[in-house]
Formats: sequence, structure tokens, C-alpha cells
Amino acid sequence: MNWAAVLTLAAGTYLLRVVGIVLRDRLRVPERLERYLDLGATALLVALIATAALTQDGGFAGWARPAGVLVGAVAAWRRVPFVLVVVLAAATTAGLRALGVP
Repeated sequence: MNWAAVLTLAAGTYLLRVVGIVLRDRLRVPERLERYLDLGATALLVALIATAALTQDGGFAGWARPAGVLVGAVAAWRRVPFVLVVVLAAATTAGLRALGVP
């Protein structure tokens, strides 16, 4: 990816955030649509996590990475501090890989 693409994506992201702030008080969205948008954002986040956790180079990533993601998710759900969530997830993945789990 070249710098022009990175800067274009950054500008687009910034503009989307600014538009959201500017239009928040001017545009009323029905509550039902707002709920669907929340569900859609959640679905996209789950899909991103699943794709990143389960695949590598077009194939299955092995069992160590999903186990680390699961430990991190449980730790986040239990409201563990973020730094500790990252350390627990990384330590789980690294520990399993050190034991020979792919």
C-alpha cells in the first residue's frame, strides 16, 4: 500500500467522523434503524475478529491463536484492565506455540 492510499483512507475516515459529529443534532434516525445499525456494527466487529483469529494466508491459523483470542475475550468480559488482557492473550498464544500447538 502506498502513501497516497494511506492518506486517502485517513482523510476519508476523518471526514466520516466529522460528518457524524456535525449531523448528530440535525438528523434524527428512527430508534429501530439505530438498533439495526448497532447490530450491524457488532456483526462486522465479530466477523473481523473471527477472520483475524482463525485464518492466516488463506487457511486455518492453528489452535494457539484462537485460544489466545478466547482468553483475551474472557478477560475483557471480566473487565480486566486492557494491558492485562493483551498480555494474557499473547502469553496464552505464545505458551501454546512453545508447547508445539500450531
